[in-house]
Amino acid sequence: MAAATGNDNDNGFDNQLKPESEPATVNLSPPLSKNAQKKQLKQQRYEAKKAEKKAQEKEQKRKEGERKHKEWEETLANATEEERLKLIESRKSLRKERMDKRWEEKEKKMERLNRAKEVGQKIVVDVDFAHLMSDSEISSLVQQIMYCYAVNGRSTSPCHLWLTGVQGKMSAELDKLPGFEKWFIEKESNCYIQAMADQKDDLVYLTADSDTVLDDLDPKHIYIIGGLVDRNRFKGITMTKAQEQGIKTAKLPIGEYLKMSSSQVLTVNQVLEILVKFLETRDWKTAFFTVIPQRKRTGLDPVGSSKLEPLSEEHQEEDADADKHDHLERKKVCVEVPLESSS
Repeated sequence: MAAATGNDNDNGFDNQLKPESEPATVNLSPPLSKNAQKKQLKQQRYEAKKAEKKAQEKEQKRKEGERKHKEWEETLANATEEERLKLIESRKSLRKERMDKRWEEKEKKMERLNRAKEVGQKIVVDVDFAHLMSDSEISSLVQQIMYCYAVNGRSTSPCHLWLTGVQGKMSAELDKLPGFEKWFIEKESNCYIQAMADQKDDLVYLTADSDTVLDDLDPKHIYIIGGLVDRNRFKGITMTKAQEQGIKTAKLPIGEYLKMSSSQVLTVNQVLEILVKFLETRDWKTAFFTVIPQRKRTGLDPVGSSKLEPLSEEHQEEDADADKHDHLERKKVCVEVPLESSS
């Protein structure tokens, strides 16, 4: 995509060479409703506040580094020559130990991801909706994808992760991520229907509107998560897309294990993390209660099933961590949530 420059029309020739009948660019995206405009404004305020907080944390980290460096210099200054040598050697030893541990963890991670590429469960994040989203919404989705990649990399049973429909603004934003070109992930500019044409019968789109409940993950199937901001503007879009393409659909069995609260929106990374957690445990309840924050569920069984039990202390701690660290969820980068009952 060509970049615009500030001096394109300095001599006026460019305008003279353009044909008068040149068609204007048509924006196919539906206009934002008042409610959507309010959400967008709220999102912009949140981004500004987050940037300010990030700058404060960076400054605090810098000051903390200076304080520790000063303490270290004072410790060395007050030590004898023999003590100073021992302190320096000890510090070098600890640093080498940390680096060796990081390298070992990295090697193990790459081994897991390499194996996942060969025999792992294929999961696709469909980012072919960028033309429907604003710049800020695309940016939010990119951050969700970044979190997906991190979650998958930490997993003991990672999936074979794909990104399809990576082009235009979405591609440009992803390329801005540090080290994205080295990500251990499949990146396709085409839609999955073209990229996986020989496996069309194995494609399964996860959507809330499906009548099929997903009881298990079939290693032969390829599960698709739709990345779309503000689902309310495009209700049923993933289901319609799957039907037009003639591929199977399914929804997660969330309704069999818990009842969602008034907010029935899960982020892309939450859906991916649920699937990855299920691959680790083969237990839907553990996956749901580990990933879905308490504020999004009532904790009550909606159908009187005996599958639902009180939260264990371990799950309560994990849930508290989810509420504390799941700030990315507030960006409302969402998918058609594969709930038991669709909206």
